[in-house]
Amino acid sequence: MSTSVQWIPEGTDRASASAARAYDYLLGGSHHFEADRALGDQVLSVLPANVMARQNRDLLGRMVRHLTGAGVRQFIELGSGLPVMGHVHEIAGESGRACRVVYVDNEPATVGHAELLLRGVPGTAVVGADVRDPAAVLSADATRELIDFTEPVALLMLGVTQFLHDEDDPWGLTAHYRDALPAGSHLALSCFTWDNDPQTMQRTVEMFRESGRTPIVPRTGDEVRRLIGDFELLDPGLVYAPRWRPDAASGSETERSNLYAALARKQ
Repeated sequence: MSTSVQWIPEGTDRASASAARAYDYLLGGSHHFEADRALGDQVLSVLPANVMARQNRDLLGRMVRHLTGAGVRQFIELGSGLPVMGHVHEIAGESGRACRVVYVDNEPATVGHAELLLRGVPGTAVVGADVRDPAAVLSADATRELIDFTEPVALLMLGVTQFLHDEDDPWGLTAHYRDALPAGSHLALSCFTWDNDPQTMQRTVEMFRESGRTPIVPRTGDEVRRLIGDFELLDPGLVYAPRWRPDAASGSETERSNLYAALARKQ
């Protein structure tokens, strides 16, 4: 696997791990450094994170293709990381229709890197904001320039909720975002869960806590359903990620994982 890094902003701290670049490493990408690989390997010591990363990226592809097929042309992705390796704008572009994508991340190094990667890519923008501040995300200049809130919008929250703690009120935050979306919009979720393999998830929680990194909070199925609110949960409902409308490349309908997945629509 290549570990060369291209399109890195000048002055990037290569000695400090980035969650976004570690995720790229787990996906098998090339936008990472030694510190990022060390972080990825640390997570791999307690969790099949490379499998989960691939499941999550494959899920994103299936959901975005479904959404573009349903006529959605606008996307906001919270906690987006680096827009590489089949990310939203690339997948949406397969539809042949002009789509607009706003990526949101709170890590300055990731935002700067993403801006370089997206330079010259029409219909895309990066917002440097914390997902816990919906007003900042929704009122950002780039959001307002690209997203027409009189037309359906897809809000993507894939693999981000585990970083929202109870004191952050993830249900209230998500409700704020849902309320801002017009009818016909969608909420796409993937969430770390205890429900399949609680022992593995407990080891992962302990590893993050002991390492001094941002603690993670897996959620139960009932807690994930609360994030959906009064949106209509689309078939096949709340399921493990590989079971959400699997295709030939995504695995089996019977496959389980440590990620829940759901897509819901605003009536």
